[in-house]
Amino acid sequence: MFKTIGSALTGAPVARAREPVRRHSRLLGRCESVFWRATSRQEVRRIVLAARRYELAGRPAGRRNGPLGHVAIEVLELLGNLVSFRTGRLEPSLDTLTRLLRRSRAAVVRALAALRAHGFLDWLRRYEPTGQTEGCGPRVRQVSNAYRLSLPARAARLLGRLMGAPPLPEDVAHAQEARAAELAAHKASLPLDQLALFEAGDSPLGRALASLGRKVQEREFTGEPEYQAKTIL
Repeated sequence: MFKTIGSALTGAPVARAREPVRRHSRLLGRCESVFWRATSRQEVRRIVLAARRYELAGRPAGRRNGPLGHVAIEVLELLGNLVSFRTGRLEPSLDTLTRLLRRSRAAVVRALAALRAHGFLDWLRRYEPTGQTEGCGPRVRQVSNAYRLSLPARAARLLGRLMGAPPLPEDVAHAQEARAAELAAHKASLPLDQLALFEAGDSPLGRALASLGRKVQEREFTGEPEYQAKTIL
């Protein structure tokens, strides 16, 4: 403390205890196991094809872009090439995406947001400690998101007969069932506020549900009844 005060009095820069990270970021290595899921080349191809048809079906006459935009299709195709089919691991940085696509950072960010808004992509923000211990505690830094591809039902309907694909191999189906069981167990272990953010994401709805969950938890902790009878005068 005296070192910090002395530095401030002498005009020397004061080391910050932590690097700023985005809200609702998760600790690297603690959140991915129930978020990522095994996939296959066929499944990824179906997602990309559905996104292309979804883009064409929603594009107004005379316009270049539909609800996703051509850059979003490029981003989705790249993510499909980067994902690990065995584990579902997918964590490219924005710098990697912009470098490989030769697109601006702003264009890639808009494309990612469009893919998430229409149900083709989801992600978890993550952070990690830097190993430095100066100041009040370990410093942390933002790292790349963990991404997950998905096929929204409204886009799946555009595939028509392609939806009648052959069943998944037994090992892939078993892995998906195990992952679903792990996800269910993880959800059951979460407090109500964290469960709301996990389900609805960092959105106005998610934050509202999280606030409601915290209030319910506080009532349960204090023993306060959820509803109190009103005295009729």
